[in-house]
Amino acid sequence: MLLLRPPGVYRPQSDTLLLADALRRSGVPAGARVLELGTGTGAVAMAAARGGCEVVAVDVSARAVLTARVNALVQGLPVRVLRGDLFAPVAGEVFDVIVANPPYVAGDADPASVRGRSRAWEAGPGGRMLLDRICAAAPEHLTPSGTLLVVHSALNGVAATLVSLRRAGMRASVVTRRREPLGPVMRRRAAELRARGLLRPGQRHEDLVVVRADRVREGGHDRRAA
Repeated sequence: MLLLRPPGVYRPQSDTLLLADALRRSGVPAGARVLELGTGTGAVAMAAARGGCEVVAVDVSARAVLTARVNALVQGLPVRVLRGDLFAPVAGEVFDVIVANPPYVAGDADPASVRGRSRAWEAGPGGRMLLDRICAAAPEHLTPSGTLLVVHSALNGVAATLVSLRRAGMRASVVTRRREPLGPVMRRRAAELRARGLLRPGQRHEDLVVVRADRVREGGHDRRAA
């Protein structure tokens, strides 16, 4: 699939493909409401739309929003693309599936203050500033049987993601793991990542993981409402 990708918009890479594949294998039925956070070019959102889902895509970048809208229009796919910070544009709405490929590269910059293309990767000191927000807020935007699929690097702490989601009342597990060479941003920050204890000396790879989390229902009741 050929996609418009102007400078400053995240290029679909291995993590994008892993997330799209996990969505396909999750068996989402036609007609399901799907939300993509951090849509970039709209690649994953359009994959969901091709499956007959009702899709909303969100990105904080105005350039990414325009790009995703144009790509969906060119592909003839009905994707509603909104600009805003994570769940803010869909306040009060719920979805059957939420997919997310948030920025996850550790660094000193505050993601909220970043502009330009580095928005696609800057994620704070532990690389979890956006990831933790998604884990905490996702249950409020899922139907009682809803599912979250989120991709990130294992350097950010897989256990931390699972614990965060389980504390939010979800059943969570890793459904995909793939080893990849470090990307250019990670390579440039290798010394810094080693100093933070996120990268071992000589390590030139990272594991990308897709975590699936499902809303937990106990005794036929929504645990969130208990």
